[in-house]
Amino acid sequence: MSWSTGLLGFAAGLLISVVTAPVGVSGAVFLLPVQISVLGVPSPAVTPTNLLYNVVAGPGALLRHHRNGGLRGPLTLLLVLGTVPGVVVGAVIRVFAVPGPSVFRLLIAVLLLPLGGWLCLRTLHRATHAASVSASVSVREPSPRTITRLAMAVGVAGGIYGIGGGSLLGPILVGRGMPVAKVAPAALAATFVTSVVGAGTYALLALTATGDIAPYWSLGLACGLGGLCGGYLGARLQPRLPETALRLLLGVLALGIGGLYAVQIVR
Repeated sequence: MSWSTGLLGFAAGLLISVVTAPVGVSGAVFLLPVQISVLGVPSPAVTPTNLLYNVVAGPGALLRHHRNGGLRGPLTLLLVLGTVPGVVVGAVIRVFAVPGPSVFRLLIAVLLLPLGGWLCLRTLHRATHAASVSASVSVREPSPRTITRLAMAVGVAGGIYGIGGGSLLGPILVGRGMPVAKVAPAALAATFVTSVVGAGTYALLALTATGDIAPYWSLGLACGLGGLCGGYLGARLQPRLPETALRLLLGVLALGIGGLYAVQIVR
């Protein structure tokens, strides 16, 4: 890795996490297309490199949640029990079933387009949604077994995509009636643990298969250090930034990236 590539990776991780940290969405979702199109990380090595970013960038926020007691509930364990085996399965699928860039671009479009649409719609209809929820009977939260099964499915997707799964679990569980304050720290913890296991799984698979499978360690560390700094800055900036504007920005960014890769697939 050259110095220029490392600095560019650090800057990308820093800028993305500054924007994503205040709203609790993993920056890895948006860093992965940058690694493919700008930094030139080949497939499938881009997935474990993105997981490595999560490992380096996540501890700061986790420490804050631990001090606040946000990681003590059973939800964290339920999510980890599901996402960890799921990410191993996803890594195997990524290496042996969908190593081609065309299929991978399709997965990016399929994941980012709904995520971007969900962020935009939820932001624009936030007041209406809140009123309807408050006027209705209390929503029943999913059972522990349902949560673990859902976490496993998301873990598989995270192992293929390189996002750890927490950024997908958060909106799903909140949509099922669970409070954000309860879901956010548990989803972040699941993302961190799953990313550690996922990056290690790719490193082991690199010993048994040919091609660019192992993480790009130097680049992943550079992006992660940028994410660590950016996440800290984003947390400090959160009280001073309008949440509605940030959520809309994330939604439009996700839609733009997903749409870009969808156009590339058609071409």
